[in-house]
Amino acid sequence: MSPPGADTVLVRHGDLNTKSNTVKRYMVDVLCENLEALLADRSIPGDVERKWNRPLIHTTEDAVEEATDAATDAFGVVSASPALTVSTEKDRILEALTEAARECYDGGTFAIDARRANKNVPYSSEDLAREGGDTVWATVEDEFEPEVDLDDPDVTFGVEVRDECTYVYLEKIPGPGGLPLGSQEPAVALVSGGIDSPVAAYEIMKRGSPIVPAYVDLGDYGGIDHEARAMETVRLLSAYAPNFDMDVYRIPGGETVDLLVREMDKGRMLSLRRFFYRAAETLAERVDAHGIVTGEAVGQKSSQTLQNLGVTSRAADLPIHRPLLTRDKQDIVAQAREIGTFTDSTIDAGCNRVTPDRVETNARLEPLLEHEPDDLLERAEEAAANATLVEP
Repeated sequence: MSPPGADTVLVRHGDLNTKSNTVKRYMVDVLCENLEALLADRSIPGDVERKWNRPLIHTTEDAVEEATDAATDAFGVVSASPALTVSTEKDRILEALTEAARECYDGGTFAIDARRANKNVPYSSEDLAREGGDTVWATVEDEFEPEVDLDDPDVTFGVEVRDECTYVYLEKIPGPGGLPLGSQEPAVALVSGGIDSPVAAYEIMKRGSPIVPAYVDLGDYGGIDHEARAMETVRLLSAYAPNFDMDVYRIPGGETVDLLVREMDKGRMLSLRRFFYRAAETLAERVDAHGIVTGEAVGQKSSQTLQNLGVTSRAADLPIHRPLLTRDKQDIVAQAREIGTFTDSTIDAGCNRVTPDRVETNARLEPLLEHEPDDLLERAEEAAANATLVEP
């Protein structure tokens, strides 16, 4: 919901404000570049103004809602508001509140949230809130009985008085928060046809790290549908990062999976995870990435007990980041729906065929090494060296 004539989007960031001035300035620049890329990718008219504490998107009234939606897809954005731009003169601000109340307030409680960054205007925030409230009340009282609620109003009329102009808005639409994408080092994200891995990739992107997507081709144990689902989730993630390369590295793993199925029973899934990690680490060295990202959560599968995670992690020297480590499955599914990557497919459909009848939940490294192929990690390194790029 936007006030009549809204042509600007107020963009708010959060964690950037905890940084030094030098780092904050750099991150604001990165954020604005990402905003520009999102607008361009979606063919939304608009110019991004690099303000210190409040980047602005100047657009048209017809496109302001779309521009706001784009802004709230940008990592680092806490919230955004479609706003009407008026002068700092109090009478003009009250006129804007009158128009907004007449068009957008049709019942329930309301409040005025007035903020004054410009201390040179001849009124205080309290003055503006009080007179603004009187104005809104007088505008609608003939239509219905208005009610003020300063704690949890149905409608909030926001007013921000800046140095050169004032912004009037009616809602704050939440964004993902975090840090601007590209402000941190990249990481290799292991993606599958399941629910968890794209959510984990999204979470690491939210902390500013671009991802290098990697899909391990399981051969006959995965198949076309399994790969298609993985590619589709990456394609959906790429919509949040149109100015970053999101081509997928397909790592051949079918022969190794077949070997593990034939030669191993107990511990097979752990050795497969070790293959994944070493392949991802080798790829990371190739593309200058600084970590590995997976969708694992403690106890979600037999291979994801704390003991087993400790054993499998030792296949790589790079840190293995698990953004979903403590998350409940219902929470992960809800987020997958929210970001658009949810599918009704069974998680890791290909890997389910690899799972032995007897699972290992409390593995030790030395016994596992005695059973897995001696050249498992060398196979992983060779597979990563032979990885091919696929456009999602």
